[in-house]
Amino acid sequence: MEIRTLRYFLAVAREENMSKAAEVLHISQPALSRSIRLLEEELGKKLFLRHSFSIELTEEGILLRNRAEDLVHMADKIEQEFLFLDDIQSGDIYFGLAESYQVIHLARQIALFKEKYPGIRYHVSSGDTEQVTEKLDKGLLDFALICETPDSRKYNYLTLPQADTFGVVMRNDVPLAQKEKIRPADLTGLPLFCSEQSWKNDIGPWAKESFANYIFEGSFRLSYNGSLFAKEGLGYLLTVDHLIDTSPDSGLCFRPFEPVLQIRQYLIYNKYQTFTPIVERFLNQVKEAFQ
Repeated sequence: MEIRTLRYFLAVAREENMSKAAEVLHISQPALSRSIRLLEEELGKKLFLRHSFSIELTEEGILLRNRAEDLVHMADKIEQEFLFLDDIQSGDIYFGLAESYQVIHLARQIALFKEKYPGIRYHVSSGDTEQVTEKLDKGLLDFALICETPDSRKYNYLTLPQADTFGVVMRNDVPLAQKEKIRPADLTGLPLFCSEQSWKNDIGPWAKESFANYIFEGSFRLSYNGSLFAKEGLGYLLTVDHLIDTSPDSGLCFRPFEPVLQIRQYLIYNKYQTFTPIVERFLNQVKEAFQ
């Protein structure tokens, strides 16, 4: 199975049309169709369902698309790394970022780095700790920003200089909004939204005996989406400060937890990782800044 064939497959999956995909790839439609047919024969599975004017992925095709995207991304990253192996002035840096206001510290370091090395390009993907560490482990990322204590057996890490403060985002016209701080018993019996990661790792230990009476209404990977549900009165979003617009005109407010619950952020990278010169220089800069 060749990387080129996987690129062809992904183009067809994206365009859902063989002719359009052939135009994008700048090859003939018969050549593209032949490549896809040979790929299906190699795997022993049908990857597409053909319709009159379009095609769609089969279940096997969806599985291959998910795997192929990582493989092609990895191939591109390897090519870029070797291309810039002797280049100390430019190159690509790949980040996976959990949702946090502390990302501002990383953005500031990138801005400072670009002043010295304007030829760098940075690529950012977002997700929770599980999502970004999975990509880091596969070698698709250089760095990941996570909000739980890193596994020091697998990763080297730097602790960001500040922490996020947990609290509740809710409509500013609900009775709970009258409180300046939210204590564990205040949330008993209310419909609560939170990321599954924070619910398990942070909210339970903070709430202690009150946690047994909490109602987990739903989970969100992105706090912004959860805030829209809170705005419609569907529940109360447990998240960190500064991620959601809670200005007077937003209809929402943020109230911090009491006792205070703060979450540290960590910039992690694989142990024994070999970086390109430009990534190594960036790492040295953030080490100096964060340590």
